[in-house]
Amino acid sequence: MDVDLKRAPAILALLLLAGCGHSPPTHFYTLDPTPPGRPAAAVATATAPIQLDAVHIPPALDRPQVVTQLGANRLDVHDFDQWASPLGEMMRRTLAQNLLTRLPEGEFILPDAPRPQGVRGLVVDVLQIDATPGGRVTLEASWTLMTSGTTRPALIRNVQLRADAGPGPQGTAAAMSQLLGQLADQIVEGVTTA
Repeated sequence: MDVDLKRAPAILALLLLAGCGHSPPTHFYTLDPTPPGRPAAAVATATAPIQLDAVHIPPALDRPQVVTQLGANRLDVHDFDQWASPLGEMMRRTLAQNLLTRLPEGEFILPDAPRPQGVRGLVVDVLQIDATPGGRVTLEASWTLMTSGTTRPALIRNVQLRADAGPGPQGTAAAMSQLLGQLADQIVEGVTTA
């Protein structure tokens, strides 16, 4: 019996420590569409409707966690700050929503809708997203507009866009949302002049 009483304080201390220890809560972030700078009715009509086929992102960013650049060749993966859905899919959805509000009605076909005859495919390759903590987010991308009915590109453009980011992962998500709006603006300008 004396042995059990000697262990009781240690067992009680372990139980108290186990009850106090917990990991921080996980926060989830999303990307949101941004309003167009001018109404879709004011945009010139494209030569043929477009459909966003794919948005490709670098493998280093294709993860649930928010990633920021700490310096040359160094990333910070935020274990408790995560994307609400896969980043590539979220970027595709947000960019599609941005294009839908920027192009005149009937000029943009949603990504998963059946493709009517004569629609041109759009593919976006995100080459790099650099997000510095509480600083600036830079998006380097290339977008390709395919010729209707062929696999030949009609137009290829490279862009580098920047947006100021607020503090933390929420600031990064807001800046990335702005950048997708800017990208949509440049795509609309390109497809209506091509």
